[in-house]
Amino acid sequence: MGWLDALLGRGKTPEPDLDALFALPSAALTLRASTGLASTGLGSVCFRPAEGGAFATVERDVTDLLGDVVAELSQDSFGYTWLVVRRPPDDLAALVTDLHGVNSTLEGAGFGPSLLCSMAVFAGPSGRRLALVYLYKRGTFYPFAPLPDRRRDNPLELQVRAAVEQELPIEPDLSRWFPLWGAPGL
Repeated sequence: MGWLDALLGRGKTPEPDLDALFALPSAALTLRASTGLASTGLGSVCFRPAEGGAFATVERDVTDLLGDVVAELSQDSFGYTWLVVRRPPDDLAALVTDLHGVNSTLEGAGFGPSLLCSMAVFAGPSGRRLALVYLYKRGTFYPFAPLPDRRRDNPLELQVRAAVEQELPIEPDLSRWFPLWGAPGL
C-alpha cells in the first residue's frame, strides 16, 4: 500500500488464503450449536470456464484428484461453471479437502483469476438452507440464506455471521455478500 492509498483511506485488498477453508469444520460445530444448521455434505467451486487444451487438462487433473468422489459440473444462468462435490454429511473435513484441492489445482494451473467462490451447504431440521461462501479474490467468507421468491433470510445471515466470525474471516463489506441465486444445492 502506497502513501497515496493511505492518505485516501484505501486499504490493501485481502489476498486469497485457501487454507482458510480448513476452518470450516470447526465453524460448522459452532454453527450447529448456535443455529441448528448442519452440513449437507454438498459443496462446490464456482469459476469462469476457459477454453483450450490447457483447461481440458486441468479438468482431467481435477477429476483424477477427486477419484471416486461424486462430482458433477453444472452451469448457471450467468455462464459460470459449478463443480459440485458430494460427501456424506458427517464428513465435512473431506469435503473441505476436496474443495481446497480443486481450488489449488485451478490456481496452480494459472486459472486463479477465473475462480469466483467456493461454498459449503448447510440445512436445518425445518429444511431451511444456508451456504457459507468463500470469496476467492477476497479471502473471506459470508453466509447466504436464500428464501423463496428470490429473497434472503437476512436475520439468519447476520446470526450466522455473529456465530462464526471468531472462527472464519468474515467479509466486512456487506455489499460483497452476493446472492447466489440458482447455485447448486440451495
